[in-house]
Amino acid sequence: MSSPSLQSYQSELIEHAMSVEALKFGLFTLKSGRQSPYFFNAGLLSTGPILSKLATAYAQTIANAIASGTVPQFDVLFGPAYKGIPFAATTAVALYTQHNISVGFSYDRKEVKDHGEGGKMVGVDVKGKKVLILDDVMTAGKAVRGSIETIEGHGGEVIGVIQALNREEVGQDGVSSTVKELEGLIGEGRVLSILKMRDLMAWLEKNGEVENLSKMQAYWDQYGLK
Repeated sequence: MSSPSLQSYQSELIEHAMSVEALKFGLFTLKSGRQSPYFFNAGLLSTGPILSKLATAYAQTIANAIASGTVPQFDVLFGPAYKGIPFAATTAVALYTQHNISVGFSYDRKEVKDHGEGGKMVGVDVKGKKVLILDDVMTAGKAVRGSIETIEGHGGEVIGVIQALNREEVGQDGVSSTVKELEGLIGEGRVLSILKMRDLMAWLEKNGEVENLSKMQAYWDQYGLK
């Protein structure tokens, strides 16, 4: 596996995420039962500085995808409740202030509200709109599939998904890929990410983290999507 060249926004996100322990290296048991040498907890991305770095990284990834034609122009950013809500809000600001791209944002509620304005969706109406979903990290992709159903159920069209981190792992069958399964629903190449596992490995190599890199390489050899 060749080492990718990290962009500044990627390196800065890695370093800021580590500073708040949202990204940690060690030994962690995942829901799947796998013993992972790293763990990413997006719930800890909850300070002004780290949200600013994350929004900048999301916005740059989106701007690059639009410029390359990987995803089309769209109307609405969707942040799944609850962690995705601040991600969508701050990224909408970053897209406008840093790239002059003007979009709305919306999010869902875990439970349908039966008073006030009511309903499950909050923010810009997605009906008849092209929608881009922001996600943190996927395993089985259950949350993203639920978001797709919600958006389509309200008349919107999902044109892509941007993850903060793609673990680049095969499924429990040793073959399948959640990313490929989702791309079967929304279009090939439409599930993108700010960072991939190989980017974390490139950062470790650049910073001389030999022991952690060795553990990451062993995990990649066993579970990595080849």
